[in-house]
Amino acid sequence: MPTEVAPLRRKPVQQRSAQRVEKMLEACAQLIDELGYDGLSTTLIAERAGVAVGSLYQFFPDKRAVVQELTLRNLERFVRTVSDRFEKAGMAHWWDAVDAVFDVYMTMHREVPGFSRLHFGDVVDLRLLDESKDNNTVIAEKLTSLIADEFGLEPADLLLPLSVAVEAADAVLHLAFRRDPAGDPTLVTEARELVRGYLANRLPDDQPKDLPSPR
Repeated sequence: MPTEVAPLRRKPVQQRSAQRVEKMLEACAQLIDELGYDGLSTTLIAERAGVAVGSLYQFFPDKRAVVQELTLRNLERFVRTVSDRFEKAGMAHWWDAVDAVFDVYMTMHREVPGFSRLHFGDVVDLRLLDESKDNNTVIAEKLTSLIADEFGLEPADLLLPLSVAVEAADAVLHLAFRRDPAGDPTLVTEARELVRGYLANRLPDDQPKDLPSPR
């Protein structure tokens, strides 16, 4: 499910150009952690990356585009990591899949530079990932595809409940991170239980529902 945005003015072809772009993105992530989006500028990104600001403008029109490319790459990383977890863990039921999604998200929040400030882009633009739909819709569609493939379910049956689950989890997790930069563990558990309880009444009847509490 490719997104419909292209923040790069042009794709780097030569290895040296690709390395410069990577340095810019790494610098952007570091500065986001230090200053937030509002404190970010193309000049600061270029200085931190050790490149001329003109070199940055060859690839990105403004700071939003740099952040957009960084966020799209984080989305790709999130989807790839969740997919790998599905393949390696041999999920027994849908709750294992939901639990894996939470674990991957929390790990990225704690370990991936810039992610704790950006998440999937809402602080910049509610449609940063795809100009035709909001960011949470993009996430819900990605998860729908992954979970439908894993459990042989119809995507049409999953999209609405997963969209609601993503919105609910997003709201509670934002509260968890406001209270504790690492994510208040009690609220993270509440988010898991909220999603588990809701989906237990929305997913197909042949999926297990009598699951242990994540507490």
